[in-house]
Amino acid sequence: MINSLGTWEKLLKRILWSQLGDIKEKCILDFGSGLGITASHYAKDNQVTAIEPSEESVNERCTENEYEQIIGSLDELYKLPDESFDLIFCHNVLEYASEREEIIKEFYRVLKPNGMLSVVKHNRPGRVMQMAVLLNDFESANNLLDGKDGMTSKFGAIHYYEDSDITKWCADFSLVKTYGIRTFWDLQQNQEIQETPEWQENMIQLEMRVAEMEEYRAIAFFHHMLFVKE
Repeated sequence: MINSLGTWEKLLKRILWSQLGDIKEKCILDFGSGLGITASHYAKDNQVTAIEPSEESVNERCTENEYEQIIGSLDELYKLPDESFDLIFCHNVLEYASEREEIIKEFYRVLKPNGMLSVVKHNRPGRVMQMAVLLNDFESANNLLDGKDGMTSKFGAIHYYEDSDITKWCADFSLVKTYGIRTFWDLQQNQEIQETPEWQENMIQLEMRVAEMEEYRAIAFFHHMLFVKE
């Protein structure tokens, strides 16, 4: 199913999965699983539980590999047993959640000791650059600089938060790694070249090379943060 995605989504998944590394024989929770592409990908070699509030997304989800799909949100998270997962994915979810602090605390509860939390989030400086350079939307760029929320047509308001907020919401999580994602590729305006495998491979290699360099990470559109439960 990943091959049916648009170029940007395909590259995002490939880079993210590469940063997560080889994962096998683990109990995984994918919270806000969307179309289930990541859940299905990891279900090949792991036991995966996916939680997603959108019934429409669940109805269209990827089922190449078998995993448990639950419709719901924080209400379903409360039902999960303590210390039952080795790894939790929460990718582009918290910007749209009103109970972020409670969600993070529940993640800590259901993670096993030394378990890992993978969070992908919007990075405000990168979004300012996107609005100004890619979209010529100076009003939105200035609003973001003023600390205001963004907006998407599909999910509504983007409630930005800082990288440091996760450990403010749950001080027992330790941040072990931060990667930048989507530093360059949206700025490439040649639509035809973006569809070529050679360009995609070269872009992925470049993105991976700068993902941990602070000067490039600072302007990436997304940050991928890995936390460990001490």
